[in-house]
Amino acid sequence: MKTRHCALWKKLLIAALILAVLCAAMAGGLSLWIWGQARGYLLSQEEAAALSDVDAILVLGCGVRPDGTPSLMLQDRLEMGLTLYEAGAAPKLLMSGDHSRAEYDEVNAMKDYVVERGVPSEDVFLDHAGFSTYESMYRARDVFQAKKILIVSQRYHLYRAIYDARALGLDAYGVAAEDIAYTGQLFREAREILARDKDFFYCIFKPLPTFLGEAIPVSGDGNATAG
Repeated sequence: MKTRHCALWKKLLIAALILAVLCAAMAGGLSLWIWGQARGYLLSQEEAAALSDVDAILVLGCGVRPDGTPSLMLQDRLEMGLTLYEAGAAPKLLMSGDHSRAEYDEVNAMKDYVVERGVPSEDVFLDHAGFSTYESMYRARDVFQAKKILIVSQRYHLYRAIYDARALGLDAYGVAAEDIAYTGQLFREAREILARDKDFFYCIFKPLPTFLGEAIPVSGDGNATAG
């Protein structure tokens, strides 16, 4: 009886291990698929500046410090956004991030950063409900009426952002911000694999974002999104 019981547990353990390997293979395969689909749309600064008819440079939020200033990773994204804007790559900057609570505000911190460096306030649009990469792309299309965009983030994140945008019908390209060994980067890289898998299915079923609202075309005045 004891031998039979041990044999059953051994079979269950083997089955669990096989299932775990299959799940890991699927997760890695989907992540690799997204990487392969998006990598051809990653551009250098010079290539991005040479594009025509780009509606906006979409800078993705990623965290602010307790004092409300951009984190180092976010600063690097903003600096690349500024570089592209000053090179004439697009006439508008679209800052998309989390402003779900009064005490946590990524997008106004992003706007303050670029306005202090000379960007006119009317050229900066704020997406207060960019709660995820997928939602930022969906809202760029439906709320801000963008058709062709340049996305700025770190390279590891851009593959998913580009994939999401193109799956939603945007003519999207990515430009990588400064990419250094940020604190916690190994965890971010691992989490990104699961995030790509999640967005793969999001892009099939296309769920609505948390919020939509009235259209605010990015061709207009960015001050309409202040607050």
